[in-house]
Amino acid sequence: MSSPAAPPPLYHSKIDAKNVNRALKSLLKWRDSKSNPQNSSEPLDNNNNSDDGGFVYLVVTLKKPPQIDRTNPITIPLPHPLIDLIDSPPELCLIIDDKHKNKITKETALKKIEADNVPITTVIKVSKLKAELKKLEAEEGRRHELFFAERRLMPILPKLLGREFVKRKKSPIAINLRSGNWKEQVERVCESALVYVGTGTCSVVKVAKLSMGRKEIAENVVAVMEGIAGSIPGKWRNVKLFHLKLLESLALPVYESV
Repeated sequence: MSSPAAPPPLYHSKIDAKNVNRALKSLLKWRDSKSNPQNSSEPLDNNNNSDDGGFVYLVVTLKKPPQIDRTNPITIPLPHPLIDLIDSPPELCLIIDDKHKNKITKETALKKIEADNVPITTVIKVSKLKAELKKLEAEEGRRHELFFAERRLMPILPKLLGREFVKRKKSPIAINLRSGNWKEQVERVCESALVYVGTGTCSVVKVAKLSMGRKEIAENVVAVMEGIAGSIPGKWRNVKLFHLKLLESLALPVYESV
């Protein structure tokens, strides 16, 4: 009688959780020291995320720039999403193409959003994009977390939106409005880390909130590291370094290829 087949080898991650936790401990200690009025004349407000100061960032350095589509960011599902769609629904904007002969009208889009409970709060027609954006920016206290756009608009949007808009990492994310699953597409993005790949070898990714517990932050960090390595050409072979940092802190290493 032949012996049973050997089980497949277990997956061994290249990530050392101790390095991640050590870096997080140091960063949080630094954050706490900056928050103490006795140690700083300008204490950091941990509850104020308006300037992105309340987040943890992962810095990835690759060996070679990846040859991939840069129209959309890589989306990596997070164990603990940065956007709370239930208890603290964000402002989300959708830009639609009202110039194309097969256009989806604003009225049709609004009806679809309401009927399917799609978490979009604003719909803008591309023909009135500049005027509508100025109006939105003028509304005090209103800040859109993410912008989405009909896929076929992507080639023309950078010029219409301007360099400053893109620089703030508010570049619209393409979705397929010809597909019926608008809600699924939007929610998938909101529950993911967004990795914007440029023409160079370095990218910075927002991976966690400082209001999360250290365990939750660490789980998000590991998920994004694994997700990046699994999404780029060359996989782990093309990853040179991973660092963790806060907005104004030094970047601490958590992975280095050997």
